[in-house]
Amino acid sequence: MTMSGSPRNRFERRRSETRRALVRAARTILAESGDTSTSIRAIAERADVGFGSFYNHFTCKPDLFDAAVADALEEYAQAIDERLGGLDDPAERLAGGVRLSARMAGAHPEIMRILCHSGLGRIYAGRGLAPRARHDMEQGIASGRFTVVDPVLVLVALNGSLLALLELWFTQPEVDNSHASDSMAEMLLHMLGLSADEAHDVARRPLPAAS
Repeated sequence: MTMSGSPRNRFERRRSETRRALVRAARTILAESGDTSTSIRAIAERADVGFGSFYNHFTCKPDLFDAAVADALEEYAQAIDERLGGLDDPAERLAGGVRLSARMAGAHPEIMRILCHSGLGRIYAGRGLAPRARHDMEQGIASGRFTVVDPVLVLVALNGSLLALLELWFTQPEVDNSHASDSMAEMLLHMLGLSADEAHDVARRPLPAAS
């Protein structure tokens, strides 16, 4: 039987901490510049771990940066889930995700910058907001709430809209991003099949308060 203070558990804990440090360093690099050409040695130094430790966790730099993006996307999605968990209407959930993303930019600038620097391809990762949005889309189609027949194209439009909003926030901070995101959510809902009046109403309902 392995005791909690055994060398094996200490080794596993250190190993987990080293991996987290590498992922945090990669997240910082992605947020600062998106420059994935940074050397492994520089990444290890930023993480304050040994150079050889990198290969105990990742086979190459793309693996590390993929893990960093996935980590940021999951944190991003969980933050939105915490606010929208009590909503059952897929239209309100989808609109809420768009609206909260813009409002989260100020509170989670690192994550938002990672999304901007990573581009559309990264947002399609298996973790994060995309699977949640896909679930809401499928639920809305199955219930007749949405009339769209191609959810893939809608996800393309959704992801592109989110990136455009984030880019707007970073390049033109004077713009009222909350108003812009509400309008974007309204347009997406109308595209999904809601009437103009209902899309306007849903996209401007009070958002659930943070817990």
